[in-house]
Amino acid sequence: MDLAQLGIDGNKMIIAGVDEVGRGPLAGPVVAAAVILNKEIYIAGIKDSKQLSPSKRRYLDLEIRDKALSVAIGWAEVEEIDRLNILQAALLAMHRAVKALALQPTVVLVDGNRCPKWAYVSHAIIAGDQKVAAISAASIVAKVYRDQKMIEYHEEFPQYGFNQHMGYGTLMHRQALQQYGPCAIHRCSFAPVKAALTAE
Repeated sequence: MDLAQLGIDGNKMIIAGVDEVGRGPLAGPVVAAAVILNKEIYIAGIKDSKQLSPSKRRYLDLEIRDKALSVAIGWAEVEEIDRLNILQAALLAMHRAVKALALQPTVVLVDGNRCPKWAYVSHAIIAGDQKVAAISAASIVAKVYRDQKMIEYHEEFPQYGFNQHMGYGTLMHRQALQQYGPCAIHRCSFAPVKAALTAE
């Protein structure tokens, strides 16, 4: 994408790309990443995390963390998702990620159709994870981080298979919900979880 169309001078401005992962799952946090790439160092293979295999994502996550100028993670917990709603929780996670950057950006590019309410100069870019390298990098970092968290939750709650579906509402997950009821990391405001609670 030609950032000049947005009035952005890529040579002079410090650009952060932001993306979140985990809006759709029935369990676990929503996670956002903010990445400021080094313009002098090209990282081959960066693209939308959904187009990459898990092993490729993990490899690129290490490359991005090693070579980017700054990388930060922000998230919103299940309690915040249930209290605020998933959209507001995702925006909160983005806000936390950008605030946590060691290097503060002059402009923030966000994947999607809206930006959080903040003081940063920012642009929302639909399908930004396919158009802007910094957003693609953020999508990779956020996905790897969240997947790892869900694998850790699997150790605590093995009956749900979080290490396989990462909290998404697969048939396996919904059947486990019906059998065991929700656990501490399920989003009680989401319809299938609410239904399982009612059934209990």
